[in-house]
Amino acid sequence: MLVAGGCVLRPSLPAPLEVSLAPVSMARFSDAIDTVSTLEAYELVQLAAQASGRIQQLPISQGDVVKAGQLLLVLDQAQIRAELTDLQSKERAARLTWQRYEFLVPQGAATAQQRDEFKAQYIAAREAVIAKQADLAYSNLRSPLPGVVADVQVKIGDVLQSGDPFTQLIKNNTLLARVDVPSTYAERIRVGLPVQLSLPGTTKVLAETRVSSVDPTVTAGNQALLVKALLPNPGGVLRNGQRLRTRLLLESREQPAVPFVAVRQTSGQSFVWRVGTLKELEVQPGQAPIEKLRRLPARTRFALQTPVMLGSIQNNRYPVLSGLSSGQMVITTNLLKLRHGMPVAVVN
Repeated sequence: MLVAGGCVLRPSLPAPLEVSLAPVSMARFSDAIDTVSTLEAYELVQLAAQASGRIQQLPISQGDVVKAGQLLLVLDQAQIRAELTDLQSKERAARLTWQRYEFLVPQGAATAQQRDEFKAQYIAAREAVIAKQADLAYSNLRSPLPGVVADVQVKIGDVLQSGDPFTQLIKNNTLLARVDVPSTYAERIRVGLPVQLSLPGTTKVLAETRVSSVDPTVTAGNQALLVKALLPNPGGVLRNGQRLRTRLLLESREQPAVPFVAVRQTSGQSFVWRVGTLKELEVQPGQAPIEKLRRLPARTRFALQTPVMLGSIQNNRYPVLSGLSSGQMVITTNLLKLRHGMPVAVVN
């Protein structure tokens, strides 16, 4: 205490800063793996020529919606029909010869061995006709299922060889998300875990589904575990081959949590401000003027800078891994003005 000109002067003390508080409360947090998945149509057919020939008709184009059994492609059939006519003629001749020997054997005019040889020739000729009829049928390629035609890689006049692919049929109403998960999570992955899909660069969830299967092996190259999740796509918003931001939710648990606005970071360390007593401040005084602060009223409360370890933010709250416990109060306003040991006045 100082005396000047007959007046008593008290040391200047900081005025309390008004602040609002929020409790450290329990909240549910989910461990998650953020990765990228590729969508694959659950029903996708690679269409290929079943016979060789020149394309005569091509009544489809990219984006066409087709029904099961609808005609997709017609190959030139002139040569096949000519070959079929020749084989049918040979079949009739072989059948007549065999039938003649069937009549001659009981008369003793031919042997059973001769009859059997001509019967075998007839059967071979008949099978050749059936095979050529199948080739003729293959010249008219029809859709095996309903779907949408993808890129058509041929045009009228092109020559196709048997087995040459020329387009795909895709049904986008049911998709399969192929998710590559680091093998370090293998023990925690199981069928039924929730999966959230969103567009790259956004957090808006486009679709939610669950893990439908887990590959029993790990890919040698990238050491990833392939997880598949089946999802309905009735509106056709998502498409085959699309890549999406994917979150695989491993588990959920209750943890102490603090609001996002209560957290500050300095040099990579996270801090919150608690409200404490002078006794608490004396335990960790830092650079606070303890001697001056002791002259304040006994019920004065102080801002205490508290280092904490936090998890990933969810729903604007951080899970507290260490440094705080449930029920404690943290300051949520005027954080930039606070200093360790500063007197505060709680307004809420």
